[in-house]
Amino acid sequence: MKKYTLIISEKPDAANRIAVALDDEGKTTRETDNDVPFFAAKNGDKEIIVASALGHLYTVAGTKKGEWDYPVFDYQWAPRWMTEKGASKNRIWLKVLSKLAKNAEEFVDACDYDIEGSIIGYSILKYACGDKEKTAKRMKYSTLTREELRKSFTNLLPHLDFALIEAGLARHEVDWLYGINLSRALTLAAKSSGMYATLSAGRVQGPTLKYLEIREKNIQTFVPTPFWSITAKISIDDHIFDFEYEKKVIETKSETSAIAIACKVKEGQIVNIDVEEFQQKPPVPFDLGALQSEAYSLFKYTPMRTSKIAQHLYVNTLISYPRTSSQKLPPAIGYSTILRKLSKSTLYEKIAQKLLAQPTLKPNEGIKFDPAHPAIYPTGNLPERALDASEKNIYDLIVRRFFAVFGEPALKQRIKVSVSINQHLFFMMGYRTLKECWIEYYKPYVHSKDISLPLLFEGQKVAVKKINLKDNFTKPPSRYNPRSLLKKMEKEEIGTKATRAATIQTLYDRKYLEGGQNMTVTDLGFEVTEVLRNYCPSVVSSEMTRKLENEMEQIQLKQETKQNVLANTTKILKTVTLTLKQKQSEIGGQLGQKIKQIHLNRQSIGNCPKCQTGKLVIIRSKKTDKRFVGCTNFFEGKCSTSFPLPQTGTIKPLALPCKTCGYPVIKVLINTKQPWNLCLNPSCSAKEQKKQ
Repeated sequence: MKKYTLIISEKPDAANRIAVALDDEGKTTRETDNDVPFFAAKNGDKEIIVASALGHLYTVAGTKKGEWDYPVFDYQWAPRWMTEKGASKNRIWLKVLSKLAKNAEEFVDACDYDIEGSIIGYSILKYACGDKEKTAKRMKYSTLTREELRKSFTNLLPHLDFALIEAGLARHEVDWLYGINLSRALTLAAKSSGMYATLSAGRVQGPTLKYLEIREKNIQTFVPTPFWSITAKISIDDHIFDFEYEKKVIETKSETSAIAIACKVKEGQIVNIDVEEFQQKPPVPFDLGALQSEAYSLFKYTPMRTSKIAQHLYVNTLISYPRTSSQKLPPAIGYSTILRKLSKSTLYEKIAQKLLAQPTLKPNEGIKFDPAHPAIYPTGNLPERALDASEKNIYDLIVRRFFAVFGEPALKQRIKVSVSINQHLFFMMGYRTLKECWIEYYKPYVHSKDISLPLLFEGQKVAVKKINLKDNFTKPPSRYNPRSLLKKMEKEEIGTKATRAATIQTLYDRKYLEGGQNMTVTDLGFEVTEVLRNYCPSVVSSEMTRKLENEMEQIQLKQETKQNVLANTTKILKTVTLTLKQKQSEIGGQLGQKIKQIHLNRQSIGNCPKCQTGKLVIIRSKKTDKRFVGCTNFFEGKCSTSFPLPQTGTIKPLALPCKTCGYPVIKVLINTKQPWNLCLNPSCSAKEQKKQ
C-alpha cells in the first residue's frame, strides 16, 4: 500500500471540504471502514487521506473504576467510549483512525485552530496514532474555502501549538476536578437524606448561578416607591408633540398637582432650541459573543442556537470560523474580493458595488483581538443550497454587518426644544439622520427614529393642548435574558467564547433555571447556590474564576505552567471537599427537603376534592409497579381518595378543573395517539353523556 499524508480534521463535513480543496482536480474519493468515512485526494505528488474526529473523542476521567465518591484527584485522558454512555460509536471511530495511521508517513492536524480544536487533534495524534503529536504539522485557516485551504496546506506550520494545547488541557482538567468533586458532593449529600437528584456545580457554573440568584433576590425583595411625572401635549403649526417636564421624577402628589394647575394655560413659548450635529461610527465586526447577542436581540435565538447555526454556515464555506473573540478584519482576507463575490447576489449587488466604488476600504475595528482567528466575516461564497430560515437570518446578518463596518460614519443631528409654560420648563428631544452612510448598509437591522419638525424659532408661541399627570412606581431590576447574561459573563471574564453558551444551557438542564427570555432561578437553584455560598464560597466567586482564566492565559503565553495551576486547584479543592464531607448530613437535609418539595410539585395534580386539605399526586405502587393518583393525606391515615391512571404516556396536570364536576383534569400524551384531556372523576356526568 502506498504511503500517504494523513490529515485529521474535526468533523466529517470539514474532512470532505478539505479533501476536495486539496485535490488538484477538485475531486475526492469517499471511502469507509466500518461505516467510518474518510476521503482520498491527490495534491501534486502527494497522496492524501483526510479523516476526522467526531468532536472530542478523548476526555478526562478518573483512574479508579467503580467508585462513586469524592474527593477525586487521580485522573487521566481516556477514550470517551470507555467513560460515557452513548459514546460506543467512538470506539470504532478510533480503531479506524489507528488503522489509517499505520500506513501514513506524514501527519497533519487540520482541526479548528482554537483551544478545543487543538486538543481534539492533539489527543488523536498522541493516543490513536501513536505519539505522532511530536512530529505532526499544523494547518491554520479561518475559512473552509478552496483558496485558503490550499494556501494553508502549502504553508504548513512546522509543529503543533503546544502552548495553546497546554492551556487547553489545563482548562479541561481544572474544570473536571471542580465538576466531579462538587457535583458528587451535592448529589451524595442529597442522597444521604433519602432523596436523589443529579446535581452539579462547576468553576463557571457557580458564579453564573450566583449572578442570577442575586438578581432574583433583588427582584423578589424589591419594594416599589411611588413617584409622579408630567407630560404636555403641545401643538406647533398644527402638529402635536409630546414634551416632558424638566423634573422627570416628582416625589409628592401635592407638588405634581400644583405644577399641573399652574400649567393649565392655553399658551406656552419656545425659550431655547439646542441643535447639535454628531457622527455615529459604524459598528465593529462580529466576534462570537456580539453575534450571539445581536441574534438574540433580533431573532430571539439562544446563544447556543446561534453558535450551532454559525458552525453550519462555516462548514458550508459561507462564513469564517465563528468561535473567535476578535473584532479585527486584517487586509489579508481580501476585502475587495469578498465584495466582488457578494455583488453576484441580486440581494447584495447594489451595496457591494457602492462599497467597491469607495477610494479605500478600511473597516471600523474594535479593540478585541484573537491571535487564532479574525472577526467573523462572509467568505463571499453564495449558498449552494437553499438555507433554512434561521441560517438565512444569521448569514444575512453577518453579510450586512460586514458591509456596515466599511461605511462612513453617519451624520446625525440632536435637537432639544425647551418650552416654558407659565414659567415651568418642558422639553422634547429628537434626532434627525442627515447622512445615513453605514446605516444604509446595515438595514433592516438598524432603525433611525427620526422626527419631523416644523420651522421653529426662539420666542415662538405654541398651543398647550393637554397636561397629563401619571402615577408611577419604581421598577425592580429586570431579569437576565440569554443576551444580558452572556454580556455579564464576558464583562466578568468567566468562561470562554466557546463555553459560555454551554454553561447557560447546563443551568437549564439541571433545573436551576427556567423561563426563556426572562430567566428565573428555581427553588433548587436557590438552594444549591445557598449551599455553595455557605460551605464553599470560593466556588461562586467571580474573582477565583477570573484568576484561573488569567492563569490559563499565562500558560498560553508560556508565563505559567500547567503543573502549577493544577497544584493550586488541588489545594483549593482539598479544603473545599473536606468541608463538604464534614457537613454532608447538614447539606443533605437542606437539599433533600427542597428536592422532595420539587418532586411533590412535579407529581402534583391538584387539591383533593374530598378531604380538601390534601394534594393529589401521582404515585407508583411498589407491589404492582402501576401508577395511580392518591391523596397525600393517605400517608397520615386521613384520606383514602385515589383514582386510576392510564399506564402509558405522559401525564400533565391542567390548570383549570373539570367544568362539569369540578375535579382535576389531566392531559394524557401518548406518542402514537392524539393527546386528550381526562377528568379524574370516574363518575363525571360528562363521561356518561359521551357514552350515550
